[in-house]
Amino acid sequence: MPVTLHVWRVPRHRVGAAWLRIAFRRTPPGVRFVKFMGTGDGFQPKNADLTRYAAITVSDTPVGYPTWDRLAVERATVDLEPLTSRGTWSGKTPFLPQRRESGGLTLALTRARLRPTRAMAFYRAIAPVAREVRRAPGLLATFGIGEAPVGWQGTVSLWRDAADLTRFAYRQPEHRAVIARTPTDRWYAEELFARFAVRDLTGDRSVLGWLEEGQT
Repeated sequence: MPVTLHVWRVPRHRVGAAWLRIAFRRTPPGVRFVKFMGTGDGFQPKNADLTRYAAITVSDTPVGYPTWDRLAVERATVDLEPLTSRGTWSGKTPFLPQRRESGGLTLALTRARLRPTRAMAFYRAIAPVAREVRRAPGLLATFGIGEAPVGWQGTVSLWRDAADLTRFAYRQPEHRAVIARTPTDRWYAEELFARFAVRDLTGDRSVLGWLEEGQT
């Protein structure tokens, strides 16, 4: 079942229109799961980017959002195939892995609903990870996502291949420390971690936060 990530950049004078589209969105026919989100240049509320928005869609057939396309000055679309997925999103398991991991572009998506009493501790814990991730070998692009400014956070990252992602996830010291603390610190009321093979990437890569190294 197709999974698609849409990302749009809107001009500042249309930010209000973007908020209205999120507030009064309608689910197109054939869509099994969809989430519209704000984004950020980092992983904390202070890093919010009010001009960039994203949607993740699981549908019977690929769908587009022409009203968002007309609103945007930049846009990108990433067609995905689930490789692994663990956890739930709003009580659902939207991504059903279809094949084993293989070489090529890989996208990682994390999403968590934080426990209110644990949110500040979580933000402090991930600060070192946020500083280190942009230095990771093989990283092509990364940005934060959120269904709300505080407590509903996530990340999107694109990697040259699954091996680069795995090396960062399990060998980078700061990231390993956060993973080790997760069961005992109980930051999350709900969490989801998924990896995807990138089948196609179209549009303006800069809206994805494409790193200079990745453009070579």
